[in-house]
Amino acid sequence: MSFEFFPPKDDAGTTQLVEAVTALQPLRPDFVSVTYGATGSSRERTIDATKLIAARTDALTMGHLTCVSQSVAELRGAIDAYAEAGVGHILAVRGDPPGGPTAAWQRHPEGLDNATELVKLIKESGDFCVGVGAFPDGHPEHHDFTLDARILTEKEQAGAEFAITQLFFDADAYFRLVERVRALGCQLPIIAGIMPVTNISQIERFAGFSGAPLPTAVVSRLHAVADDPAAVRAVGVDIAVELCDRLLAGGAPGLQFFTQNRSRATAEILGALRQIPPH
Repeated sequence: MSFEFFPPKDDAGTTQLVEAVTALQPLRPDFVSVTYGATGSSRERTIDATKLIAARTDALTMGHLTCVSQSVAELRGAIDAYAEAGVGHILAVRGDPPGGPTAAWQRHPEGLDNATELVKLIKESGDFCVGVGAFPDGHPEHHDFTLDARILTEKEQAGAEFAITQLFFDADAYFRLVERVRALGCQLPIIAGIMPVTNISQIERFAGFSGAPLPTAVVSRLHAVADDPAAVRAVGVDIAVELCDRLLAGGAPGLQFFTQNRSRATAEILGALRQIPPH
């Protein structure tokens, strides 16, 4: 079980991040991770946030790395910075183009074209454990499930040792993903990515992140209580608990919670989940 955070942009954001990390530490995550910004200043914030979190948790801390808008030299610099910070685990993802997840990919003239190449670069650069992304609802750029399965298999062959999915709300989509890659001989453990829904405005953003519409049942349950923010939050927690329970019962090796640098919803979901045998 793990928590994902993002680098703060200012002092207030740093305070919020520290509060979230501190509040979630008693829940005993196996690891925590920090998302990655591709510009110079955000790269520095990523490394600084990774160091800050590592100093405040007993959990293993993992950094992220993307191919977006970076040369190979810049990627090597980021990898070296992680090594100097004592970070030995990296999540290697291609990343979304500046125009968003459905925009056409633009390779940096001196950079890499995909996550498979990034995995190879990281593995060549030191003794790193490398994770990669996976897409239960299909990669938003092409929505080709067969291609997704083949690419995930290629990432494993390049040296990846585990995968974490993009957020999703349909357990069957996760199980179908696992079946497709196992049929190709890929044995990567695939951790399920969980996004707590706490307000209605998140629904459209989530659909944009994944490039796929949210399940009708999820949307209907949330819109049925749209006029009551507290009820929306409670329903969102219930939806996540039910999803997590089904995923674990079906063999998912773990859960990663996209915390948005807040602790309450994740803590509520885990508190409810841990009341369900055998969790």
